[in-house]
Amino acid sequence: MNIKDLICTGLGAAGAVVTALFGGWTSGIVTLLIFMSLDYISGIMVAGVFNKSLKTRNGALESRAGWKGLCRKGMTLIIILLAYRLDLHIGTNYIRDAVTIGFCVNEAISIIENAGLMGLPLPDALTKAIDILNKKAK
Repeated sequence: MNIKDLICTGLGAAGAVVTALFGGWTSGIVTLLIFMSLDYISGIMVAGVFNKSLKTRNGALESRAGWKGLCRKGMTLIIILLAYRLDLHIGTNYIRDAVTIGFCVNEAISIIENAGLMGLPLPDALTKAIDILNKKAK
């Protein structure tokens, strides 16, 4: 067995363990990961290209802000893991899905906010809905 096969086997085993921990590779998990990636990429564009980030003092790209964002996304995945384990413990199958939907909505709002910071014209109804959701969250 060569080194490439060992690496591929190791990565495959690690992927299987992670997938099992989260209760499978569901469409909700895939959607959340896609939304998280799009949010992170759009956040980098807002800071790096447009210099309009709300996360830094000067609006520019900053490694510390990026690291904080990745840590938050990692914590989101840990909460999804906890929700799945809670589902298993109490014999339900909806807690993980509900938590995943909540985080997907949050990521979608962040993506839309990033689009607005880039100067993309957003419909008034969408802007007002985001403002209402942000006020309720606070």
